[in-house]
Amino acid sequence: MTRRNFIAACWAWILGLLLLSSCGSRKMKQVSLPADFKGPKELGRIYGVKITEYDNIFLYNEGARWLGVPHRMGGQTKKGVDCSGFVAIMYREVYHKRLSRSSADMLKKDCKKVSRGKLKEGDLVFFYTGRGRKKRPNHVGIYLKNGKFIHTSTSKGVMVSNLSEPYYMRTWMCGGRVK
Repeated sequence: MTRRNFIAACWAWILGLLLLSSCGSRKMKQVSLPADFKGPKELGRIYGVKITEYDNIFLYNEGARWLGVPHRMGGQTKKGVDCSGFVAIMYREVYHKRLSRSSADMLKKDCKKVSRGKLKEGDLVFFYTGRGRKKRPNHVGIYLKNGKFIHTSTSKGVMVSNLSEPYYMRTWMCGGRVK
């Protein structure tokens, strides 16, 4: 599929959603995209990966809305958010699932462990950074693709990182597929 065909298919899909939401004999809620909804090309530039028709464009859009939000321990707003708060909000908004509030509880209660090589878009990635109780993750992010994941850094806020960076190689615990 060419790039032009892909973009046309994305817009056709979005237009189809809008049209379907207004059809029918019963009054249905109008579906509209947010004004800041970005297309695959722009999202690809933001994340440094090619976004295809197989990717969850809603995951990438919601993540883009949070990029740069500062870290705040216990925070759950755009004024400041911590790693588990960010992941919980993203999952609620994108997948309509409620997750536990701590990274350790997310792994224990909400996920099935997966290896690094089996990660899929939307899987959680868990790390032990040397603080807190050993063998329990104290940092979490959401896997995107091509080794990249989105998370909240204590120094840089919400950002995209790569699992192959030495720090994340050293602190890696496991991946988690949400049940």
